[in-house]
Amino acid sequence: MTAPAVDTRPFAPFEWLLAMRYLRARRKEGFISVIAGFSFAGILLGVATLIIVMAVMNGFRKELFAKILGLDGHVVVIRVDNADFPDYNEYARKLEAAPTVKRAVPLIEGQVLASTAFMAVGAKVRGISADGLSALPLITNNVKLGTLEGFDDRTDSIAVGIGFMRLLRVNVGDSVTLTSPRGARTPFGTVPRTKTYKVAAMFEMGMSEFDRSMIFMPLAEAQRFFDKGDAVDVLEVTVEDPESVEKSVAAMRELGIPALRFVDWRERNSSFFSVLQVERNMMFIILSIIIVVAAFNIISGLIMLVKDKGREIGILRTMGATQGAILRVFLITGASIGVVGTLAGTLFAVLFCWRIDDIRRFVAWLTDTNIFNPDIYYLTKLPADLNWQTTGIIVALALVLSVLATLYPSWRASRLDPVEALRYE
Repeated sequence: MTAPAVDTRPFAPFEWLLAMRYLRARRKEGFISVIAGFSFAGILLGVATLIIVMAVMNGFRKELFAKILGLDGHVVVIRVDNADFPDYNEYARKLEAAPTVKRAVPLIEGQVLASTAFMAVGAKVRGISADGLSALPLITNNVKLGTLEGFDDRTDSIAVGIGFMRLLRVNVGDSVTLTSPRGARTPFGTVPRTKTYKVAAMFEMGMSEFDRSMIFMPLAEAQRFFDKGDAVDVLEVTVEDPESVEKSVAAMRELGIPALRFVDWRERNSSFFSVLQVERNMMFIILSIIIVVAAFNIISGLIMLVKDKGREIGILRTMGATQGAILRVFLITGASIGVVGTLAGTLFAVLFCWRIDDIRRFVAWLTDTNIFNPDIYYLTKLPADLNWQTTGIIVALALVLSVLATLYPSWRASRLDPVEALRYE
């Protein structure tokens, strides 16, 4: 005879006791059932993989953003007619008067052929004053050899990157010959200008493309070398908030300075950062499928558990357990796998990202391969930046899918007829 159903308060202690009991395996299978173990591992790996990949993508964007803006500035100011700035100091003072503008640095840029007795490579020369160079902590804080003291007074000296030194096999104090196509004009055409300089300092920015192709030269010497007279090519403006650079550009336009064109960092690097954003979004969508697959593992595991525990469910129903109680028992069983797996995966991902470059070096040593080539990926270290908003979205997604995956099997268990369950017992 079936006892009358007695509805207890939701998630009563006996429901938790039964749910934990169902997570345990028979003695020969170990503490956690094989099905629950695979479901737990699937959620853990899915969450951890998604968090780690998104952290690496965020790290790439952050590091590249810092390197590019740390060298190129936030806004480049040029003349509309592409002419030089003969009175650049006056323009710089006017621009620095705009709100949110920190400084305007005059620059001369040009392409050269750098050569030694061993090698010749193309390079980009940047003529800059000592004050302008001191405003670039990416350079001044990463001088590895030599010194930048008295930079303006060293008319025969240059500063180069570590990759440049390796390519040309030079060291501090060695000579490098620079050849520019912008030479003297003669009746027979333009004669390339050639001059030999000594390496005064070596820096390492951490971005291989810049370290092997960038040369810094005193501004006055760059004016002579590129035959600029007293003019410069551009003014590079640094603003207080790069993410709101459009406000700073609008403030500079309101100054009413004629014949100037403003190109911000987003316009100059729009394609590059757009590709990173699209890749980041696609990786999130694709890797989210891993969590969905893990959720299906929970569904299949719970359905098999319901079939295996049909006799126990029938006995519970005859003893007075309600459909709601049975539903909550299996809901707790499945959700426990998802919640614990999600939390474990998050913890694993945080620890992995914390030591990701050490892990990269260990794997490279173990396999004797270069798994993060700076020549391909631009950066010398594997970056990882945990964005807590993105991590929170991933955790919430995993928890929601884990709970939703338990609804159908739990409903099936609650609808099981005790008579049918016990007919052949």
